Amino acid sequence: MSASHRIGEFVEAVCAAFADGSLIKLKLGGYHGGEADLKSVEARKVSIKAGERLSFVFRYKTRDITKNLTIDEAASLLSSGLADAWRSARLETTAFDLQFERQGDKLRIKRIEVEGRQAVEATHDRAKNRALTDTAKPWLHALGITGKDGKVRSDAQDKFRQINKMVEIFASLIQAIKAEKPRVLDMGAGKGYLDFALAEHLGGKVELVGVELRRALVEDGNRLASQSGFGDLRFVPGSILDYDASGADAVIALHACDTATDDAIFQGIKAGAELIAVAPCCHKQIRRQIEAGKPADELDFLLRHGTFLEKQAEMVTDGLRALLLEASGYRTKVFEFVSDAHTPKNNLIVAQKGGAGSRQAALDKIAAVKTLFGIDKHYLEGLLGL
Repeated sequence: MSASHRIGEFVEAVCAAFADGSLIKLKLGGYHGGEADLKSVEARKVSIKAGERLSFVFRYKTRDITKNLTIDEAASLLSSGLADAWRSARLETTAFDLQFERQGDKLRIKRIEVEGRQAVEATHDRAKNRALTDTAKPWLHALGITGKDGKVRSDAQDKFRQINKMVEIFASLIQAIKAEKPRVLDMGAGKGYLDFALAEHLGGKVELVGVELRRALVEDGNRLASQSGFGDLRFVPGSILDYDASGADAVIALHACDTATDDAIFQGIKAGAELIAVAPCCHKQIRRQIEAGKPADELDFLLRHGTFLEKQAEMVTDGLRALLLEASGYRTKVFEFVSDAHTPKNNLIVAQKGGAGSRQAALDKIAAVKTLFGIDKHYLEGLLGL
């Protein structure tokens, strides 16, 4: 049987299972296409206002993207993908499993009959896609996310979405760390929203330490962690730079103001942390230097407008942070972790140790950027002694 017939057989089985309601799950693996960091794809049947769809979740290294496709669109995606990009696929139904495998030019399909499986209702309950599915947890109420009824408060919906998205991202990054039980430092932890969520989601598989300057928040955090039964979560008082970060496997910081983000990055680099991830807040230090310096004349059309200067300073600041991390032996990625409708401070810098390019090439780029924008020195450069 030809390759196209094998692929057609599998796609037809998916379409039939979708139509008769027997489809439980579809999974694609062995990706070797052109999209960077795409690892796998899973799909299930959902029912939305527009009708029944096959909901595909594209799992990347640091994020997931969901696309709800009609069955015709799904069939087209599968036909082209199985011919080139995906080496394997598995269809699970109430009656059988169908395994598709491709090795070079050889394609094979294996069918295994099953018994006793129940059909999955085609719902579109978004809560099922969230890391935090039980909103009745006491710590969520204590942190002001839910009301006494255990439901997310109307004025905390954005915060709840942010927390879920951050857990989704950070959990996969932390689980990729080689240590058996990674030690994670949250610099400038505040009330510890993310720390409590990670403790809930990862269930004791990680040691979490929240570093916070305000002692009242530290005491409140430790009291709530104890009441919640999170033995591997604790909060300690102190500033980011003064804390001894040795032995940290991961250093994270969410919305640490201005150069406090750089303090956290420096602590991660100094500790040799396998993972450094920060969501920066304001960007005052570089903006002041751009305003006082002598940027290239060709940038005047942007920098003479305050709103453009603000955005440019933000991008330059974070771009230099990424380059300084690369110069320190990290491979980096900067992306939006939530929509700017939920928070304007929605960029996340993720740095993972190893696999970086040339240190000198990164330093040369840093020098060129500073010259272009009239910048004397990035605060993080000073911490790193560059």
